[in-house]
Amino acid sequence: MNSAVIVVRQGIVKAATVGYNILKEGGSAVDAVEGAVVVLEDDAEFNAGHGSVLNENGEVEMDASIMNGKDLSAGAVSAVRCVANPIKLARLVMEKTHHCFLTDQGAAKFAADNGIPAIPGEQLVTERNKKRLEKEKHEKCAQKSDPQKSLGTVGAVAVDCRGNVAYATSTGGIVNKMLGRVGDTPCIGSGGYADNDIGAISTTGHGESILKVNLARLTLFHVEQGKTLEEAAEASLGYMKSKVKGVGGVIVVNKAGDWAVKWTSASMPWAAAKDGKLHSGIDLSDTSVTDLP
Repeated sequence: MNSAVIVVRQGIVKAATVGYNILKEGGSAVDAVEGAVVVLEDDAEFNAGHGSVLNENGEVEMDASIMNGKDLSAGAVSAVRCVANPIKLARLVMEKTHHCFLTDQGAAKFAADNGIPAIPGEQLVTERNKKRLEKEKHEKCAQKSDPQKSLGTVGAVAVDCRGNVAYATSTGGIVNKMLGRVGDTPCIGSGGYADNDIGAISTTGHGESILKVNLARLTLFHVEQGKTLEEAAEASLGYMKSKVKGVGGVIVVNKAGDWAVKWTSASMPWAAAKDGKLHSGIDLSDTSVTDLP
């Protein structure tokens, strides 16, 4: 296993453990998914927060959303620039406004009004992402660019001791995206969905494809129709692949504590914590189960 893979695995395991410990201490599903995603936003290995990829101008623009399955309350932000943790801002939109979604300057003003510190945009720009942007621009000029290529999204789903489910999803988007481009991540029903009566889901992959099929809600529709979580994920991802040639992945949980992970992309780093056991993997053939400390 190369060092980059080890670091990624450590990051997802840490996020799952943080979320699990919040639940173990009696925290809500919303607390747990936010806590897990904050860990990943703070880890420069992941395409969210401090590891966000750059748009065509070499700037970071981030999207995030969160939803509570208890009452379908939801909050989202898009094209956010100078905030370390967009998921925290999305939660504030959910809990402190009558709206579901704020964008760009309005989101920035709302962040300032609620005491979220603004950080210099350059602080979120990493050398690695500068190189990724250069490479993508070069490949685009040479017409070798792959519009499906995605460095992923971070997300979490959880069920708490009261049977409430929640999801949170956060991303920096796609390398060399147009200024102001928004993908699936902040769109309720595409980047994620949560309803206690069905389950909670967070998605990753090619944003435009996910938007076109409403991947999150589509998966939960299949659950409503009687499919297992695994069957539902397989059906919706299969539909996206056949209909719009899009690849991606999902993590999904229900209030009984059943969970599933599924992807059609080359790989998807994931971790799941339940009953003192930590399950994790990156490739199809690679799943490990360890005891939680």
